[in-house]
Amino acid sequence: MFKSKKSIFYVMVIAFISLLVIFAGTAYAKNDSEKSLLVYSGAGLRKPMNEIGKVFEEEFGVQINYTYAGSAQNLSQLQLASEGDVYIPGSRYYYEQAAEKGLTVYEKDVAYHIPVIAVPKGNPGNIKSLKDLTKDGIEVVLGDEKSAAIGKVCQKILKNMNIAEDVNKNIVAKAATVNELVVYIAMNQADAAIIWEDNVKGVEDIEIVRIAEENNEIKTIPICVLEFSEQEELAIDFVDFVASQKGKSIFEKHGFKPVED
Repeated sequence: MFKSKKSIFYVMVIAFISLLVIFAGTAYAKNDSEKSLLVYSGAGLRKPMNEIGKVFEEEFGVQINYTYAGSAQNLSQLQLASEGDVYIPGSRYYYEQAAEKGLTVYEKDVAYHIPVIAVPKGNPGNIKSLKDLTKDGIEVVLGDEKSAAIGKVCQKILKNMNIAEDVNKNIVAKAATVNELVVYIAMNQADAAIIWEDNVKGVEDIEIVRIAEENNEIKTIPICVLEFSEQEELAIDFVDFVASQKGKSIFEKHGFKPVED
């Protein structure tokens, strides 16, 4: 009888310890998940956002997980998934769409996106202005206006100049992300593309032709916290960090013009 009671006691102790281990593991997993954020970022912002993610993790111990895609693609994805913490598109247009749908709760402006004409090194098409994109024989690649912020912007620029129809006749391809446009031009697969200036910074095989200011559409890059974030305070901290002087200096390092406070 004594041995039986003793055995039952040991079994109960072991069971209790097991429950403590399970509880501790669950608590740890929960705590661990609270130390990471899911950020939907425009593909053209990859370089500064990657660096910012590393700095933020070093300083705050929070892992940043990115989903890079065209701004419209990210907006559709986060709507369908109803999960994630932060959204940073290539222009305010997509932020405003998200805000109208009630998907955002906190927002700040970070930097400017400046469109330029990108041409292969040596400028084989002799492109000097946007009107040169209408010339016979010129091959143009543009961003897809249905998925990439730069695609929507460049169509607006061309329409405002009344040359959209003539330029569109010379389009040989459309890209879902701005990074694909960089590859097209760097590989000399087209004569020109309209692209964000920051995306060609440091790319040796690409030259830029500036667009006259009166014809250009400079866009503001916003960053916002998503309404369904389960870690709103932490997401706000990340948004504040990206929009801080330290975050903006990283954007500037990668060719962006920061928004002034």
